[in-house]
Amino acid sequence: MQQSPHTLLREAHSWVGTPYQHQATTKGAGCDCLGFIRGLYRFLHYTEPPVPTSYAPEWAELKGEDQLLNAAHQYLYEMQGPLQKPKPAEVILFRWAPQSPCKHLGFMTNKDRFIHAYEAVGVVESPLVPMWRNKIAGRFSFFSSQ
Repeated sequence: MQQSPHTLLREAHSWVGTPYQHQATTKGAGCDCLGFIRGLYRFLHYTEPPVPTSYAPEWAELKGEDQLLNAAHQYLYEMQGPLQKPKPAEVILFRWAPQSPCKHLGFMTNKDRFIHAYEAVGVVESPLVPMWRNKIAGRFSFFSSQ
């Protein structure tokens, strides 16, 4: 069965309340921001994307390469248009400083809100306030023609 962006939005909302657990990918039991997006991928494709090697919380700083952005380019479809205007059902990547690697990701639920796994909080839906919006480094979709 072909999944739609609407179905994926419902699935993303069902993750809200999942506790934060570094490197986990299980709805209701625990996940980190990457695990949440991996769970959505698994829901859509009925398979796991390649499992990343074990990573420390400060992995982006230690490796010095943009692993999240590289993986998004490999497994998702890059969206065109202004970075700061993501659309519902898009995966958004964040970088904390202009030259640093992407360190966080989330899933847009409407033009001003996104779901993400936040350390010490868990999976939550947050407003895309300027502090978040200004750190967007990439917009991607699970669908080839969204």
